Amino acid sequence: MNREEILKNINETDNYDVIIIGGGATGLGAALDSTLRGYKTLLLEQHDFAKGTSSRSTKLAHGGVRYLKQGDVGMVREALRERGLMKENAPHLVHDQKFIVPVYDWWDAPLYTTGLKVYDVMAGDLGIGPSEMISKEKTLSLIPNLNEEGLIGGVLYYDGQFDDARLAITLMKTIHDYKGDVLNYAKVVSLKKDENGKVCGVTFNDQETEDTYQVKASNVINCTGVFVDEILALDEKEHKPVVKPSQGVHIILDKEFLQGQSSIMVPRTEDGRVLFAVPWYNKIVVGTTDTPLDEVSEEPRALEEEIEFILKTAAKYLNEEPKRSDVKSVFAGLRPLVKTEDEETKKISRSHKVIASKSKMITVVGGKWTTYRQMAEDTINLMERMNNDVGVHCITKDVLLHGYKKGVDRLDFRSVYGNDISKIDKLIDEIPDLQHKIHKNLPYRFADIVWGVTHEMGRTLEDVLARRTRSLLLDAKASIEAAPEVAKLMAKYLEKDDEWVNDQVKDYTELANGYLC
Repeated sequence: MNREEILKNINETDNYDVIIIGGGATGLGAALDSTLRGYKTLLLEQHDFAKGTSSRSTKLAHGGVRYLKQGDVGMVREALRERGLMKENAPHLVHDQKFIVPVYDWWDAPLYTTGLKVYDVMAGDLGIGPSEMISKEKTLSLIPNLNEEGLIGGVLYYDGQFDDARLAITLMKTIHDYKGDVLNYAKVVSLKKDENGKVCGVTFNDQETEDTYQVKASNVINCTGVFVDEILALDEKEHKPVVKPSQGVHIILDKEFLQGQSSIMVPRTEDGRVLFAVPWYNKIVVGTTDTPLDEVSEEPRALEEEIEFILKTAAKYLNEEPKRSDVKSVFAGLRPLVKTEDEETKKISRSHKVIASKSKMITVVGGKWTTYRQMAEDTINLMERMNNDVGVHCITKDVLLHGYKKGVDRLDFRSVYGNDISKIDKLIDEIPDLQHKIHKNLPYRFADIVWGVTHEMGRTLEDVLARRTRSLLLDAKASIEAAPEVAKLMAKYLEKDDEWVNDQVKDYTELANGYLC
């Protein structure tokens, strides 16, 4: 993928059918659906693909067990169906995952078992496996270092797991495969309107060159997550806010804290949320929190009380109590919840909403990674209805995503590349030094860095260490130590000088220090 060629395409295109603003899960899904229906599509992202919330999830493709308790049956059914489709369309990225609900109270056992049986039924033909009540002995065989004191048994159920940022990059690659245009570091600064007040294009700044581009489009779709209100303000200054942001925090621990390959799901914590402890790339993801916010930022930070809450809650279920010094990385993401009168964000539905303004600009609010495909279908369907189009059949249910490969070893970090693995290996055949790891405590090789730059539009040190690889999340300290050599290698392929290398290392170190606990 060549950024200069994409900019050339933009310059040479007189009018796009669709411009998508935002390169997270929602925008990428909508851009893929639009492209596959035959519309000339351009996606613009002001930073990097999945820079925000879409790279900071719990890494689960799930229906949302706790939403059953809230009575949000429709959303759960939708998410369970989409979970199955994610696995079918990208088996190299989405995997089955066992979950154990530890039972320490006899009264809880039938409640959890019944609820999860309903979960199974709602999944239908796309279900992963049946839930069941299991003995204390089997529970401990699956999670050997679970706290035994008062343990009665557990409820076993199945959900999905994936790498959020890697799925985003895969969607971006798939859009490109089908001749859609995608561009990172392209910030939309204004909307163009025709004489009737209809949005008919955008003006964006290339964040790398500071050049300004004006692009015409028949349709403009706002998929900017927690920042949708900023784009709506470009359309109408006095618009009514539609997003209620909520912060979710996760910590990363070494695998020794959760032995075995099963996950823990705690269905009831002090703040009314669920807590997950999930194996991921030979580490453990533990979270999350639900903290209402009044303002949003591009780089949210975990609050001290959020970190302490996760550590304290996890300690109740693990033999070894995790301490702050054990945390390899801590990261925060912002949920773009649909604004309601309810101030408790944990009670706000995770369903999505697609709305159209007077100017005919479409905005997507809410939702979650698991339902990205359905959100996209609903969005493009609305666009066609607004245009009085006959409509083009949505085919994303059946489209295999870039790199599609069955039967991968999910424990191999390279499995996320799918069929591209052989191409990365070819880089090593040509330049043997690329086989070396970027750091002794990280699984990635210099070949993965080169691939991220040359084939996945990685433009900065953060792009390749946070999202093309997951180094920042797996071990923030190790990623800082790896940064200088990685930056030097990137500079070679991006034709940058020593000043660029020094600036990148400085900027990345400052950012990554915020992930240290």
